[in-house]
Amino acid sequence: MMLDVQEATPRRRPGRASPQRLLAYGVAVLITLFMLFPLYLITISAIQPKSAIDFGYPRALVPQRLSLETLWFFLNYAGVPAALGRSLVVGLLTVVFALVLGIPAGYAIARYSFRGRELIQVLLVSVRAFPLIVLAIPLAVVFLDWNLYDTVLSVALLHTAMALPFTVLITSSVFIRVPVELEEAAMSLGTSRLGAVLRVVLPLSLPGLATAALFAFVLSWNEVFGAAVVTQQSRTLPALVVNQLTSSLPSYQFAGGFALAIPALVFIYFMRPYLFTAFRGAAR
Repeated sequence: MMLDVQEATPRRRPGRASPQRLLAYGVAVLITLFMLFPLYLITISAIQPKSAIDFGYPRALVPQRLSLETLWFFLNYAGVPAALGRSLVVGLLTVVFALVLGIPAGYAIARYSFRGRELIQVLLVSVRAFPLIVLAIPLAVVFLDWNLYDTVLSVALLHTAMALPFTVLITSSVFIRVPVELEEAAMSLGTSRLGAVLRVVLPLSLPGLATAALFAFVLSWNEVFGAAVVTQQSRTLPALVVNQLTSSLPSYQFAGGFALAIPALVFIYFMRPYLFTAFRGAAR
């Protein structure tokens, strides 16, 4: 009877995907193409001659001629080089501040049991539930009192306040996955708790810390409204581009969008080994 059941059961050919898996792959491909299509339009527009973008109509989906004229025009536009440098500085400062403040807080949440720990995590997430204007305007008033208004540091502090809640939650979830026995073993060999954290916990948590750094940098690089509120002359590149959209040529707009997307993609490219490691660890 058992042999009859086995013979009646159809054998799946090796290497042949099931219809459900093919459907899932198809949906994933469609979603990916839907998300990449605007980036494709911006890219092909940014690498065409300036005249084809400003005066050509209708615009072709496949460029007939490639040129760096549009990008060169944007990079040499008044105020753009300085704003680009400020955006990079603000992004790096945001990463540093978010990690310096978020790593100790995440470690405390992961390793210590104290009253109100769950409430603190909920309050951290609730910060992102409020409109950005609720955070930006009071900080702008504080920066005016401290003579920090319209500076790179003020934008970095604002972006740090935005990125810090998720940085703390990400780092705490990463530290929880590091066995506490490893720290105890290091301390039993004569290392202090701080030394155990620096020599054991942090090296094992690099993928998760890279994820937190990536999130902080991308958030800072793409943020517009807060940077526009706390600055007037020292604006970051996104705030400068958005402020000039209504009075700029299409070539400036497409090249600006391309310039805003490239640094974040480059940062993600170099961080991808740590991200993949973190995702594999979370899947386990």
